Amino acid sequence: MLKQIEVVAAVIQHGQNILATQRGYGQWKGWWEFPGGKLQPGESHEQALIRELHEEMDTDIVIDRFLATVEYDYPDFHLTMHCYLCHLSNSHYTLIEHLDARWLTADTLQTVQWLPADEDLVAKLPTMLLT
Repeated sequence: MLKQIEVVAAVIQHGQNILATQRGYGQWKGWWEFPGGKLQPGESHEQALIRELHEEMDTDIVIDRFLATVEYDYPDFHLTMHCYLCHLSNSHYTLIEHLDARWLTADTLQTVQWLPADEDLVAKLPTMLLT
């Protein structure tokens, strides 16, 4: 049986743009993802997301709404990822754990190499948000 990992992810929108971040560590270093991370015991999804974005990007977010839960089997674990549409409470962020960040549009979402678990959501975003 695969190890189970539960995370939260922020789909950060600003106008017609979505923020993508490039992983700075681990097996998937250099791949692109939505920022977020693991829940700590007793945390709600929203609390975890706010904490993770503060830790990873030194920024504060506003959670607008729940988008989707993604289930994905990586070779060595099963991922459950709860995704929320968010916006920055101000335009400031500092990359702490990521190599890079880009604001992407519906036309440029596919120009980066997304983590496998993110690909299905990325494909749906133009019709979910950007039209």
